[in-house]
Amino acid sequence: MERTAGAPPGQEWPKGELYEGLCLLGIAECMWLIGSTLDVFPTLQLLALQNGLSNFVFLGFFMSFAIGVASVLKSVRLRREITARRSAEVAAQSSARRDVLTALPNRRMLLECIGNSVERGRGAVFLIDLDRFKPVNDIYGHAAGDAVLCEIADRLRRALPREAVPARLGGDEFAAFLPGEMTADELMRLAQQLIQQLSQAVEWQNSRVTVGATVGIALLPQDGPDAEALLRSADIAMYRAKREGRGTYRFFEQAMDEELKARLSLEAELRSAIEAGDVRPHYQPLVALPGHALLGFEVLARWYHPQRGIISPNVFVPIAEDTGLVTEMCYGLLRQACLDARNWPAHLGLAINISPVQFKEGLLAPRILAILRDTGFSPKRLEVEITETALTEDLDVARATLSTLQAAGVSVALDDFGTGYSSLYHLREMNFDKIKIDRSFVQSLGGNEESAKIISAILGLGRSLGIMTTAEGIESADNSAWLAEMGCMIGQGFLFGAPMPASLVPDLIRSNVALPAPNREAA
Repeated sequence: MERTAGAPPGQEWPKGELYEGLCLLGIAECMWLIGSTLDVFPTLQLLALQNGLSNFVFLGFFMSFAIGVASVLKSVRLRREITARRSAEVAAQSSARRDVLTALPNRRMLLECIGNSVERGRGAVFLIDLDRFKPVNDIYGHAAGDAVLCEIADRLRRALPREAVPARLGGDEFAAFLPGEMTADELMRLAQQLIQQLSQAVEWQNSRVTVGATVGIALLPQDGPDAEALLRSADIAMYRAKREGRGTYRFFEQAMDEELKARLSLEAELRSAIEAGDVRPHYQPLVALPGHALLGFEVLARWYHPQRGIISPNVFVPIAEDTGLVTEMCYGLLRQACLDARNWPAHLGLAINISPVQFKEGLLAPRILAILRDTGFSPKRLEVEITETALTEDLDVARATLSTLQAAGVSVALDDFGTGYSSLYHLREMNFDKIKIDRSFVQSLGGNEESAKIISAILGLGRSLGIMTTAEGIESADNSAWLAEMGCMIGQGFLFGAPMPASLVPDLIRSNVALPAPNREAA
């Protein structure tokens, strides 16, 4: 509350309608006094005297005039307030129904549009997720990310039919509702056009930023009775497309929903299994070629499920990586493996695969070294295996991490060599101790001359760089003999032994003879 000018300190007068009315009455009284004193209204005064009116009547007139002015001002102000309030309500409603950045309809408005078409019974929902968008923010900054999102929104507006409703659901996720009936071929062509146009580079300052798009499609009415169900079905279809390679589209199928529910159930069980220690290490022998002397073991994960028995890593490792559970799972496996191997002969080493997800947390080297200290396992007996995928996110971080491990005595191997798009580049940039030839080349040796040539080239590269080589997936004596003859130093595969629990390792060490390989599917 403000003080009136000239009021004594401590006295405050409210500035509202009453105050304004009193001011107007005061002004009217002053006008009457001036008119009466200066004889400004002689004619009116004469008229008033002839009709027996006194000067107080003029005072009442001016007072009434002031009250009328006050009423008019109040009415004008009220109308302005009502107009401003209506404008604010319209703006609030628009803000609640539209995305602030792109001005596209948001989820709420999209659901309303779909809901209005449910009764008419025809339409399609596209759910569009951008691929490789996160690196845009990481590399170029959030301003570049916002520019890309706005450009994607403009492209959606141009590419979609006029009657379609494009929307931004949040982050890098967009959607579109196409009312009316369209054939499957028309929807497929539209999805392909969207993917192509959204995947074109976006100009940002002096750079060209490229993202991709993956699309899930759900149809009204067969894929959902209401707007929420349709959007969920499109999301499930998009998720399937992502798993199958990104940059593509998929129509929703009921089997996808059932598969997703089973996956979510398995995810919950896996979380509990990791906490309970039911994901345990198995050990596959690593042997010297050609003599097959035991050199150590690779640590492989196996899930001991109470109902389903031992579950293959091909089933649960992708789930663990998608959910982030792989980090704690791998550290738990490493800790248990170090405890198991402490009492093995000192010349036997352990090799363990590191997930790309573990590199992202930035604590890979400290956590591995802490586990080695806690368990008393020598760093010189440990080898970490990484794939090129782990290097593509941030090569500088990967280099620093691996250098820290190597400085402590840990060896580093490049796994699945020959399958990456830039293997030679990473060999030049990183100081690897070993390269592992991917099993796909080894297992096709018998009938594929190209595989033999590739393996020979890899072995020659290893010799020239002074890097040890390991061949995975050896299942026949002929392949083992050929690899040894070509200069491969270490072998791994079912010929020398299947992955086994810790309880069977001591017998293998004593005999130094590989156990018979069981059925591969069971292992």
